Amino acid sequence: MAPRANWKGFLRLSLVTCPVALYPATSESEKISFNQLNRQTGHRIKYIKVDQDTGDEVPNEDIVKGYELEKGQFIEVTKEELEEIALESTRTIEIDEFVDKSDIDPRYLIRPYYLRPDGKVGHDAFAVIRETIREMNKVAIGRVVLTNREHIIALEPMDKGLAGTLLRYPYEVRSEQEYFDEIQDVKITKDMLDLAKHIVNQKAGTFDPGKFEDHYESALVELINQKRAGKLIRPKERPKGENVVDLMEALRQSVGREKVTGTASAPKKSAKKPRKAASGQKEMLMLLPARSRQKRQVRKSSRRDRNVGLPRAYVHGCRAKSAWHPSFQTQQMSRGALELKLNFDRASLTDASWLLGQDLPNGGAAAKENSSPPK
Repeated sequence: MAPRANWKGFLRLSLVTCPVALYPATSESEKISFNQLNRQTGHRIKYIKVDQDTGDEVPNEDIVKGYELEKGQFIEVTKEELEEIALESTRTIEIDEFVDKSDIDPRYLIRPYYLRPDGKVGHDAFAVIRETIREMNKVAIGRVVLTNREHIIALEPMDKGLAGTLLRYPYEVRSEQEYFDEIQDVKITKDMLDLAKHIVNQKAGTFDPGKFEDHYESALVELINQKRAGKLIRPKERPKGENVVDLMEALRQSVGREKVTGTASAPKKSAKKPRKAASGQKEMLMLLPARSRQKRQVRKSSRRDRNVGLPRAYVHGCRAKSAWHPSFQTQQMSRGALELKLNFDRASLTDASWLLGQDLPNGGAAAKENSSPPK
């Protein structure tokens, strides 16, 4: 069942007339609203109309309208006087002209309505007006009086009815120059525009109101449900806004973020299996948290004991060699001769290459023949 009509009258195009009814196309009743309560008693607050100077309550029949000329000086206007100047358009929507929809500035749009035939008569005339507007691909401009004021209304076909949108008068729309004059003239580089266009292309879609959610309304529902269940309400941390310093970098990060968002729903590839260790190779240890100074001193002294009697260049060279050649690291660790580390001095590789060849079981002879001790 359709809601109650806001207005009933006639739609007229020249000599073609039909009875119509005007219904609001939007509603605020589904939104959560609050009442004002007395904190002490929990009772609702009631407003009464009182005389500003005396404080006495004034009954509705003694209240009249007044226009303030100067502070404290008013001209009273009665209800009967207002009815005398009521316009003829009170009961008729007279179509004055037809325009292209693109000619209507969005700033002039106020509120949408539905228009349909009122009663069982006039459906033929209504269909003629509707289909004429549809075939011409135009928007009909007319006038209608709501709440004692005349409004401009734009009519266009929608399904079997008409959609009407109230329009503002020019004096109700502020000039953009009042706000835009102080905006600086900035030169945008082509790279910035290309990145911005790439972001727009990634976010391109079709307008679907069903995708949008009133997050504030959802938060209100959640808050009320939590209080109704007796749960403790804790304030949530609000996200902090960041000031953009490097616009180009911000655009690059936005492009990367959109790529990640677009591929988040894609199935992830299975991770690679870890490579099996070679025969006799020990597993490398991950970095551990820093230990106490006493334990570090014990480990340091133990390493010195193991290296007693070995040439310094030999020890240092083995450590360097192990960082570049895992095979050599395996051989040395299996023999238990040294503890190898990844930290090394590249400058010692030349000295180490000759010394290493002296003890290697394979290739040692070739190293002796083809190499000479470092000077």
